[in-house]
Amino acid sequence: MSFDSVKNIDGIQSSGEFKNEESLSRVDPVSGGTQESKEGVSAVYEAKSQLINEYLQTEIGFGRYQWQLFVLTGLGWAADDIWLQGVAIILPQIENELRPVRVEYATMALYAGLILGASTWGVLADLIGRRLSFNITLFIAGVFGIAAGGANNFTTLAALIACLGFGVGGNLPVDGAIFLENIPQSHQWLLTLLSVWWALGQLLASLIAWPLIGNFSCPSATDCTRADNMGWRYNFYTLGAITFLMWFLRYFVFNLQESPKYLLAKGRDEDALKVLEHIARVNGKVLSLTLDQLQTVSGEKRAAGVPMSNLQIIKQSFSSFTLSHVKPLFSTRRLAINTSITIALWGLIGLAYPLFNGFITLYLTTHISDASSSVSTTYRNYVIISILGIPGSVIACLVVDWYRKDHSEKSMTDDRSGMSFSIGGRKLTMAVSTALTGIFLFLFTTSTKEADVLAYSCVTSLTQNAMYGVLYAYTPEVFPAPHRGTGDALCSAFNRMTGILAPAIKIVTTPVSGGASQTTANGPIFVAASLFLVSAILMMLLPIETAGKAAL
Repeated sequence: MSFDSVKNIDGIQSSGEFKNEESLSRVDPVSGGTQESKEGVSAVYEAKSQLINEYLQTEIGFGRYQWQLFVLTGLGWAADDIWLQGVAIILPQIENELRPVRVEYATMALYAGLILGASTWGVLADLIGRRLSFNITLFIAGVFGIAAGGANNFTTLAALIACLGFGVGGNLPVDGAIFLENIPQSHQWLLTLLSVWWALGQLLASLIAWPLIGNFSCPSATDCTRADNMGWRYNFYTLGAITFLMWFLRYFVFNLQESPKYLLAKGRDEDALKVLEHIARVNGKVLSLTLDQLQTVSGEKRAAGVPMSNLQIIKQSFSSFTLSHVKPLFSTRRLAINTSITIALWGLIGLAYPLFNGFITLYLTTHISDASSSVSTTYRNYVIISILGIPGSVIACLVVDWYRKDHSEKSMTDDRSGMSFSIGGRKLTMAVSTALTGIFLFLFTTSTKEADVLAYSCVTSLTQNAMYGVLYAYTPEVFPAPHRGTGDALCSAFNRMTGILAPAIKIVTTPVSGGASQTTANGPIFVAASLFLVSAILMMLLPIETAGKAAL
């Protein structure tokens, strides 16, 4: 296995560039030393990462371990949307029973927890590893989700919702990174397909809510007691139990290994090799890579270190905590522009998405002028909308892969030339699906009949899931593994920070009860549609295209 062979494997090119061996030997593999590649990582790490990518592609492959990881990380993504929709679903029933000043404060509480969770667990993933965040987030969400179902007043409910948000908020930045770092480049398209779990989470939440809330809820706020309005509580108990089951599968059933690329970034080459050997063994393969080969690729030899306990790893990580995982994301002009636009996109979409989806059951009950929909009809329509969102993820996956095959060679050539604004692969698919989402939301504001409201909601659900599917894949791909958790955390945290503004906008633009004109009621949706269109334009300006390249 020669060093040169790492540079190009069956036409697969990584997003970085090699330095010569003389320069490699002068760089500290953990800190990055004084010389970095143009992608914000040390040249030593880049060389080792590409060597691992080669063995993932040629020897380990995509097998049983990766399929299990696909399911378990997918369940994490499903949990994220289960609770986003789970809170949105119960808003009318909370309003009837608990009589809060503004029911939108429940959504605001959820986003407060999501902000803290996304930033905390994402950064911890780079400091002490992916496993802790992966294993504990769903436990927290499950426990507080069940507890929230027993809340006796709105203040208690909002506090418990914030706590479950802290748990579930860590799934998106961590799960995508774990999955990406354990799959060969030929299967990176599955990162886009992973978003189908997000759509399935919405469907599951709606299927559970339909019979429970539809049959065990007050029809109005008049004389609405707890005994007559148990549907939303049953809903939370069920969703909490499902989330707890997801955690059980992660922690007790699946033997998750630490990310090999995280271990490389920490200078733990021997541990990284053991992880790769475990993955190969689970897949029924034999790994020929040796520690000497892994260290020779960088012209260095390191003595095997003494294994550290989890507590020692945590202490060591926090003792050296700096902005070392943030600065590399802005280390070059090209990378700084791409990182800034990516974070801005997550922020814009983070505000646009909940402005519509966070209150969709309210819109389904208040937007129709030609019929008086029952509670059961409202949740039946919500199930239909959720079902139509699933093909969006599949369509995005197919389109992204098609463009990758046709244009990957051109995209890679353009990227190596420096500042380039080509629109192949991920970027084009994201931009088109995001623009269509904005257009259909504008059309939604013109609808007053039940059929029109349902039709525009369904097609918007499809395009939204296509958009998120590609965005979820692009974001971890564009950040190198040593800083991937932090990059994902910045994006996810900013997404939640802007999302917390959605309830405020809804409160400002919608009266407390009755008397809302059609224009006033459509205010939040107009804002959402405009933000989606602005996001589509920004996507075209991203300088880095990740299609057809193995992630570092």
